[in-house]
Amino acid sequence: MRSNKHIISIVLLFVILSFSLAFAQQEKIQREPTTNVDREIKTRLQKIYDPATVETLSGTVESVESIVRVKGVSGGIHIQLKTDKEVIPVHLGPEWYIEKQNMKIEKGDKVNIKGSRVKLNDKPTIIAAEIKKGNNVLILRDSEGIPQWAGFRRR
Repeated sequence: MRSNKHIISIVLLFVILSFSLAFAQQEKIQREPTTNVDREIKTRLQKIYDPATVETLSGTVESVESIVRVKGVSGGIHIQLKTDKEVIPVHLGPEWYIEKQNMKIEKGDKVNIKGSRVKLNDKPTIIAAEIKKGNNVLILRDSEGIPQWAGFRRR
């Protein structure tokens, strides 16, 4: 009788542990980017953002486009910003995230952009952390460059 209780206890413990591991694995899968390509793109932009090169630019949006660099991966929203000194590409964030925000960025908009000036493909580019349009402010990244859409996926 006593050995049956031990066996039942061990089986119940095994079942509980199995369910715990299954739920933990499911959480891990849901939190990770969907593909290695997604992971690589997100990690690359997070690593290239340099808090030491953050500046604020004012200008007019010349174009807004969704750029898909890899087939099957959500596009990123990029703008061309015309300042007094230059026309520079600005990376905002994933299309799915930008489209859900209250602020719409359109050609002809006057904006202030705070972001990290970096080189992508040997060309100067801004990775935006914040956009101001009129009285509205859209925060895209924190002071370390970690995107708002990363949620719990921190470095």
